[in-house]
Amino acid sequence: MVTKKRLLFVDDNEDFCEIFQQGLAQRGFDVTVARSVNAALRLICVAKFEVLLCDLHLPDAGDGLTVVSAMRHANPNSVTLVLTGYPALQEATNSILRQANEVLLKPIGLNEVVEIIERKLLNPSIRLQSVKQRVAVILERDRDATMLNWLSKVERDPELNVIALSPKDRTGHLPLILGDLVLRLCAGPHPKALLSRSARDHGVLRREQGYTLAMVVEESRILQVCLFNTLQNNLGYVDFDNVLLDVMTIADEVDSQLKQAVLGFMNAPAPVVESLPA
Repeated sequence: MVTKKRLLFVDDNEDFCEIFQQGLAQRGFDVTVARSVNAALRLICVAKFEVLLCDLHLPDAGDGLTVVSAMRHANPNSVTLVLTGYPALQEATNSILRQANEVLLKPIGLNEVVEIIERKLLNPSIRLQSVKQRVAVILERDRDATMLNWLSKVERDPELNVIALSPKDRTGHLPLILGDLVLRLCAGPHPKALLSRSARDHGVLRREQGYTLAMVVEESRILQVCLFNTLQNNLGYVDFDNVLLDVMTIADEVDSQLKQAVLGFMNAPAPVVESLPA
């Protein structure tokens, strides 16, 4: 007796679900349907599936990638196929394919989907799992890219651009500040905020360069955005078991460094302004 392959089909379109559920069942699959992220996650927790067919855009918090990631953790050898109605996925495709086996563009016929599933089930390839990395490792590895991204955003910011600085002077103590952030992330769970001498020195430098406190706050905000951009660009490598704690630590450390920079700024001597001869 041939055991039917268990397939989890996740889509919020009722008509599409009904057509595909019937068609897949007629072709020998044991089909379970979920119409939301939450429903799919509950099923993945209690049952084993050989195949996941999931729409990328779903209701509830998260999206199809949340479901795909959960399936990859629970059933690492499953065939995972993502459906999307949006052809412009070039930017997201690499992140998707680190978890899913293939991205299928809607509208797509049932026969084509079945052919793809059967081909992947009959010819399982050895899936090279991405080496999961802690956020600290990613930020240290991509420190230069993060700084370049930050510099690019800062140089286009009209509020910060009122003071003309060379890239070296604009960057200031940023390499050391990022180093302190990595140290904080490496310190283990629930680490206390560091007293970043680099951040305090950075505040002193900004006072000497003619920044205002509002400008110091703005460039700190941009730094936090760039840090999360770096993580977004490395989603396929992020260790999701620890990512929530790491993200909270980043936010806390950036705020702590901003406080140190403000203290340095406020306690620094005011810049000397040479008066013009009468």
